[in-house]
Amino acid sequence: MLSFFRRMITHRFGGAIALGFVALLGLAFVLGDRAGLSGSANPVAKGDIVATVGKKTISVSELQTAVQRDMDGYRQQNPTLDMAQFVAGGGFDATLERLIDSTAYRQYAQAQGMVVGKPAVDAVIAAQPGLSGLDGKFSQEKYEGVLRQIGMTDADVRLQTTDQILVKQLWQSPLKANQVPLQLALPYASLLLEKRAGTIGFIPSQAVPAGAVPTDAELNTYYTRNASRYRVPERRVVRYALVNAAAVAAAATPTAAEIAAAYQAQSGKYAAADLRTIVQVVVADQTAANALAAKVRAGTPIAQAAKAAGLEPVTLTDTTKADYAAQTSPAIANAAFGSKAGDVAGPLRAPLGFIVLKVESQRVRAATTLAAATPELTKTLATQKTAKLLTDKRNAFEDTLSKTSFDGIVAQQKLAVQTTPALLASGQDIANPTAKPDPAIAPILTAAFAAHAGDSPQTVPLGQDGSFALVTLDKIVPAAPRPLAQIRDLVIRDFELARAQKAVRQIAAGVVAAANKGMPLAQAFAATKLKLPPLRPIAGPRAQLLADPRAVSAPLQMLFAMPAKTTKLLEAPNNAGYLIVHLDTITPGDASANPKVIAGTQNDIGSVIGREYVAQFGKAVQNAVGTKRNALAIAKLKAQLMGGVSADDQQP
Repeated sequence: MLSFFRRMITHRFGGAIALGFVALLGLAFVLGDRAGLSGSANPVAKGDIVATVGKKTISVSELQTAVQRDMDGYRQQNPTLDMAQFVAGGGFDATLERLIDSTAYRQYAQAQGMVVGKPAVDAVIAAQPGLSGLDGKFSQEKYEGVLRQIGMTDADVRLQTTDQILVKQLWQSPLKANQVPLQLALPYASLLLEKRAGTIGFIPSQAVPAGAVPTDAELNTYYTRNASRYRVPERRVVRYALVNAAAVAAAATPTAAEIAAAYQAQSGKYAAADLRTIVQVVVADQTAANALAAKVRAGTPIAQAAKAAGLEPVTLTDTTKADYAAQTSPAIANAAFGSKAGDVAGPLRAPLGFIVLKVESQRVRAATTLAAATPELTKTLATQKTAKLLTDKRNAFEDTLSKTSFDGIVAQQKLAVQTTPALLASGQDIANPTAKPDPAIAPILTAAFAAHAGDSPQTVPLGQDGSFALVTLDKIVPAAPRPLAQIRDLVIRDFELARAQKAVRQIAAGVVAAANKGMPLAQAFAATKLKLPPLRPIAGPRAQLLADPRAVSAPLQMLFAMPAKTTKLLEAPNNAGYLIVHLDTITPGDASANPKVIAGTQNDIGSVIGREYVAQFGKAVQNAVGTKRNALAIAKLKAQLMGGVSADDQQP
């Protein structure tokens, strides 16, 4: 089924940020808004204020910090995300609205006399992941470490946690509202049954002449206006030094004494042993066990007899008497190892019933001498020692990271340093497109793209053997358009397509105007004198559109946004031309006689209506405390974060 109510924020980043305030999402989220959630009461220059909410203000710097933090949060899942993409995706607007909402809610709650006790705040803080000690209880030491890391005080945290609890209390009732009366659901249910039919035509860009090659001036102007189309995401240069098994190979080589000690500790493994392969079946009662044993002794394979009785046989291959006794009991082990190959033993009393077993085979394993066991023991001990030495070395590095520079550590440890070219988070080198990303440094790049300029070096685990890399972020290459000289042919192609698209738009607009004045669409197309694809019918139910808009073509979506007997223009992607959509008929739906559709619609609306109530409640709270936005300051900061480049492509 469909969702009828629009989301609070329709962009991909906005919805999660705007609604993330519903729940207490963890310490990092709660602490991140120390400025925005409480608002500032200090005098701030008018041009530095993005919003005044009641008696509080939200400054440009507070909003910028909050937007950066939210973008960093999304970047943990999408390392290639940059600020311009985040803003274009709705993140900036959602962060601003959340800050305004939270500041307004706090003042509204205070005006209503709402309070939160210290125990409630303590409980929220103590429940945050990552703040437990080895005993599973809240660790004050870890908590203080997090506070130092993010530059906040305990008072800051408690203030913001209080705000979160208050907001949660205010939102509980409207968020849980899910009652939808029949009168409200019926119109939407009827929309599901509505059908529309029309005609679609297409005027491709190739239908008009290509035109002259653009001049340098035209090309430069087009490139400048459309720089965002040629933008390369942020890249990073990383310096790293590998610390792997080779670095500790000498120290990890086991000595003769260590090998001898390991041989002695595993004497049972290397001693001579009587080994049996045993098939056993556990039977619930003795009568059934007697019948099973008799059948096996008569010649039926034990596995076959067990399955015929609805039981599952278990095979133990090359087991010793001691191991078998540990799995069953000494008495059962004595019976099994007192038998020879082919013998059947049982029924024997077991904790869960009776065991019937058959000794399938018997062999004697000769003792393994120390010399024969040495290669295996050497390999095992070397692996163990390597892992321990690398772990100890990494721990030693960790102890000095905040005190010693990357260059100081590598010089002290005599490590070989490697420097990557400017790479995308995927490992791709834009300057060398034929080079494939090296999967071996993927963990290093992940860590580097999560770091900030000026951060201390860090260690990054690389393998199960304990290998790691010492990593430092050397340089951040900001996202920027590729130079025109490098992509001149591409820009010429785009210019020519855009120029053709502009010419086609004029032709298509004429067709639309003629059709809206009453000329048949086929006649209007013929009047262009161009060789065009034939018109084709288009039709569908609204339910198809509402169920999954992403799976429905743009022309069909437009068909449901038009009055009957009208014609509209729709730009095709990638400057491919223009689509012309004409709506012929609307067949209304009527769900009054379809209780199943109505019930489904009620359920669908009920699942999302609570968020609509919350959204409206938030607006009412903003109005109650008084909210003013500084549109100029907001637009200026938004443009600054976007890099001063419009996200919309410009025509030549």
